Amino acid sequence: MKRIKTYYVLVLIIAVACFSSCMSVGKISYFQDLEPGVAEQIAVPLEIKVRPNDKISIVVNSKDAELSNLFNLPIVSHRIGMSSGVSQSSGSQQISGYTVDEQGDIDFPVVGKVHVEGLTRTEIAAHIKHTLITGDLVKDPVVTVEFMNLSFSVLGEVNRPGRFAIDRDRMTLLDAIGMAGDLTIYGKRETVYVLREEQGVQVPYRVDLTSAGQFYSSPVYYLQQNDVVYVEPNTVRARQSTVNGNNVRSTSFWISLASLLTSIAVLVVRVK
Repeated sequence: MKRIKTYYVLVLIIAVACFSSCMSVGKISYFQDLEPGVAEQIAVPLEIKVRPNDKISIVVNSKDAELSNLFNLPIVSHRIGMSSGVSQSSGSQQISGYTVDEQGDIDFPVVGKVHVEGLTRTEIAAHIKHTLITGDLVKDPVVTVEFMNLSFSVLGEVNRPGRFAIDRDRMTLLDAIGMAGDLTIYGKRETVYVLREEQGVQVPYRVDLTSAGQFYSSPVYYLQQNDVVYVEPNTVRARQSTVNGNNVRSTSFWISLASLLTSIAVLVVRVK
């Protein structure tokens, strides 16, 4: 009888220990080695450079609006809220864009083929402006270049996973994390991956958010178009994922756990 009693007590202890381990909290602080007043070296600035299949808008303005319009694509009107062929809401207007072809070129009005692959927004604008002036096409052009379809993705243990647009030249990993609503409590701060396409292959980079020095000097501190950020779940999440097929957040899990503890308590009482 004494051995049986001891056995059930051990089972009870193990069950409680397993439950407690599921609820333990891992490391959640960023930049744990950051010291106030001590500057961290940031990676070399990496601006977005245009690649084949990227889409950009180019708008030319000058004092002679009629002349500059010759170099602008038409504004396309889109009707929204369509139902049974009838528009139920006002339309919207959108500037047409240039899709970079496989050779890295765009077909610019009047000018013809313009090579833009490997150039930043600023460089493209400067190149177009120089072409218009030297070709005596527009004397005082103001060229504006914007990204249209460039984006990155954030997956894994974040609050709002998804695909996000790149709206400026220097988008950092911190920007991406912020746009995704920050990591959840279950995200591994020391194991964040950035998957980047380089020369036709996917290259994974590992980033440790608990180390300020390692993070700021990382080659993926600045993101590029089509990057994929993946936050790995910690061991707490892995243990919580399933227990005999029941999720710990489900009612069935708690009912099963309560039933198990009740049964053990009854057996312990009976063997006394």
